Amino acid sequence: MVNNSENNKESAKGVNRRTFLHSTAVAGAGLVLSPMVGAQTSNGKTDDVVNVALIGAGAQGQTLLDACINRNNIPNVRFKAVCDIWDYNREYVSRKLNAYKKRGHEGTAYVDYREMLDKEKDLDAVIVATPDFWHAEHTVACLEAGLHVYCEKEMSNTLAGAKRMVEAARRTGKLLQIGHQRRSNPRYIYCYEKLIKDAKILGHITTINGQWNRRKAACEDFGWPDGEGIDQATLEKYGFNSMEQFRNWRWYKGLGGGPVIDLGSHQIDIYSWFLDAFPKSVTASGGIDYWKDHQWYDNVMAIYEFETEQGTVRAFYQTLTTNSSGGYFESFMGDEGTLVISEASGRGSCYREQGSESNSTDESEKKEDPWGKWIKNGYLWRECQLKGHLDCIDGHKKEYEQGLAECMEDCGCKPNPAKGAVLDVRESVPAEMYELPIRMDKAYHQPHLENFFDAVCGKAKLNCPAEIGYETAVMVLKVNEAVEAGRRLDFKPEEFKV
Repeated sequence: MVNNSENNKESAKGVNRRTFLHSTAVAGAGLVLSPMVGAQTSNGKTDDVVNVALIGAGAQGQTLLDACINRNNIPNVRFKAVCDIWDYNREYVSRKLNAYKKRGHEGTAYVDYREMLDKEKDLDAVIVATPDFWHAEHTVACLEAGLHVYCEKEMSNTLAGAKRMVEAARRTGKLLQIGHQRRSNPRYIYCYEKLIKDAKILGHITTINGQWNRRKAACEDFGWPDGEGIDQATLEKYGFNSMEQFRNWRWYKGLGGGPVIDLGSHQIDIYSWFLDAFPKSVTASGGIDYWKDHQWYDNVMAIYEFETEQGTVRAFYQTLTTNSSGGYFESFMGDEGTLVISEASGRGSCYREQGSESNSTDESEKKEDPWGKWIKNGYLWRECQLKGHLDCIDGHKKEYEQGLAECMEDCGCKPNPAKGAVLDVRESVPAEMYELPIRMDKAYHQPHLENFFDAVCGKAKLNCPAEIGYETAVMVLKVNEAVEAGRRLDFKPEEFKV
């Protein structure tokens, strides 16, 4: 890419900065370029600066903004404009960006995205964080304006809208990343690539459980400061009947999809990713059980059926809006172990099923601990059960050479009280717990945004391009349909393709 000092030189040759930058991203998200392709300047230095606008300055838009600029998290990004119909949010973000002018940010403010696209000629990309029912229109318009787009999930509140977005990305050759940020989380990537695909440490996965439970106080309707409402004409112009609807659009049909879409899409997306399969059916139960003035279901429970190479996998998911017990997580259960992982608080552990043995017919291999080599290779860390001491392979060889009991004695830990206890034959021995050897010390959305901007610069391949976002939309939007139908709904393979 060229730097700002070279813009005039490129323009003189008939290639402006936007044209040059977009040409390096290639037509579509499927091609990975060398890190230096399109990034070399005439003086041998690289300049990967990406000019960005934010459409949607609400809570989620501000979260994405902060993931980019707080502590200069993504230093090659320069925000140039913000667009939102609500003065209260738009002016707040505009002031914040103007306060960072020394870093190259500008808070030029717009109410209508069309005016912004018409006036801001030096943009390279746009972050779309508006209500779901606006995603398709905003995304398609930005793609057709020659800009790459990072669009928050859910991709759209309708499959028709999501399909338009996929087609626009293909037609324009611009990049479209959907905001399923776990796809770029290093802990999730590690679990998929190392534990599930490489080590197959869980064995035959048969069951998945997941949930996102929120306390009542976190699900109450949003208000707004006195005197800071949007006038009725503006609300209606942009698809809202009232300020209440504008502030709580997720609960309204035609605007959002309720909690199971807003929250569940993140986790149901992981189900398909980790299984490398699409579901063949979904059954769901839900209702307007507590928040009686809402249009979408406040509590939903769903069961998916997946058909994998190993056999059928049943996957349960629930979202509650009245109780936070257990928080949110995904649990993948196999006949040799369980993986429990969450985006929250670095939660992530593997639990080994007691009595699991090697399936090999080779006698020497049958005697080998099926988890032993993966622990020795550092795929997992063992936790002494009472002391909570993490032993990495370089720190405590004795654990692996002479067994857990001697390691705990060496560390000063007490033995596991479950060991030696007399159990009924129908009871299960408590599973041994192992920790993931990888942490994520960035804001939740930062790696996914980094992946997007790296792709814009020709240095990476998108982790969640439009096609994957569409597949997840198919899976998730059908949950509400299944609740309404009151019966099992089947998926056809062609439903997942555009």
